[in-house]
Amino acid sequence: MVEDTIEEFARENAETGLRVFVAGGARSGNDEIYVEEAYNLGRQIVKMNLKLDFGLSNSGIMGAVARGVVDGWKKNHNDSEIKSPIQGITTDDYFDLYPHDDNLISQIGDIIVAKTLEERKQKLLKADFVVFAPGGVGTLDELAYDCVAMQDGFLAIKPFILYNINGYFYHLLEYLKQISNKGFADPLPFIVVDNSREMEVVFRLLKLRYENSQDSKIAYGNTRQLIYELPYFLKKKPDSSVHIEDLIAEMEQVRMSGTPEQQRELDFEIEQAYLEKEIERMYERLAKTGRDTSVVSDKLTKLKKRSQKWK
Repeated sequence: MVEDTIEEFARENAETGLRVFVAGGARSGNDEIYVEEAYNLGRQIVKMNLKLDFGLSNSGIMGAVARGVVDGWKKNHNDSEIKSPIQGITTDDYFDLYPHDDNLISQIGDIIVAKTLEERKQKLLKADFVVFAPGGVGTLDELAYDCVAMQDGFLAIKPFILYNINGYFYHLLEYLKQISNKGFADPLPFIVVDNSREMEVVFRLLKLRYENSQDSKIAYGNTRQLIYELPYFLKKKPDSSVHIEDLIAEMEQVRMSGTPEQQRELDFEIEQAYLEKEIERMYERLAKTGRDTSVVSDKLTKLKKRSQKWK
């Protein structure tokens, strides 16, 4: 039974530590920053002692993430007998697309072949965290599937991270907000991360403060709180000399035993950091919208000229 296989897979995951499922494109995109940051994501996964689950690919964004994990792993483990902390989950048809002697594919710790795409998706969703990196319609399909599964209660709510490299997901975020605002879906908490430095902070916060919970309300509340407090931690941690653990300890000390004035100051700093980050992102969206408007205007001008030829 597929259900029994999935439950067994979940138990295995629970025994081997925190796993992060990354969904992204099999293509690289037309800007080097996408592959560069995808590779950095892989390095962060190893640095945080997380393990990678992905749909198996040796190319594009997904290949870059896996390569980052493998390179980071080899740097710290000279023993070639130790497998990389990667599970590639695919189907027979997709597995046959890749050369089995490919250097990257051969370094994947475990390759699991599911019977169907549905089984593959469900196995991937047994990871503790989910990251959506830039990709095409396959990535959108994965995101839509996961959102529906969470909304309809077939999947426990868990932290979903949008790896917003170069503002890639701005349009999608606006669309998802419209779906919610128009009453067609409940809002889902997406943690938006713009670069690998921010991803490191998010991973640390998730490891330290947010446990996987079967209670969807608790998981939803925890994720919303992380989204709200994230800009504060990003602002307080400008470099590696500041540790998230220390910032959390300071925050908890103020919450538990600080004076009313200290607690108000902390609340103010968190609110200000959140607003500053939202304002920064809004300006970035406006800049992108301006470029979109320019493109639309140029296309409209060309269409008008074309139509004039027939008059």
